[in-house]
Amino acid sequence: MNQTPIRRRRPPIVIGDLDHQRLTRLASAAPESMADVADELLGELDRARTRPQAGLPAGIVRMGSHVTFRSGDGPQKSVQLVWPGEADIAQGRVSVLTPIGAALIGLTEGQSIGWEDRSGRTHELTVLAVGQADAAEARPLAEARA
Repeated sequence: MNQTPIRRRRPPIVIGDLDHQRLTRLASAAPESMADVADELLGELDRARTRPQAGLPAGIVRMGSHVTFRSGDGPQKSVQLVWPGEADIAQGRVSVLTPIGAALIGLTEGQSIGWEDRSGRTHELTVLAVGQADAAEARPLAEARA
């Protein structure tokens, strides 16, 4: 008998209007090799409540945020959520176009969400703390250079 995995309800998320626009463009233009994670990100953007960027509370994960989380029973990790061209796992900078990056966007401290890694395994991620980067650090590199 085939069993369909039970998916938990996804928590409500909030994304700033500017991040929402930029992320929608990014995910829509993602290469075919990133189609699965781009679709996951677009799904998160579709269900997100959008608020003015400047008025977002500090505890919401947005582009440039420094996030401390735990995935499953694993160790606590701290990363910065960044645009794909800025990603550097050795420096703790995780792209929003990765499974874990797409799962983090829009969450608040204390929220949990299920996410699927690239091998298809499902994990539960819980946000423990969120810190905000300065405005210049949160912009995509192309915008920062313009």
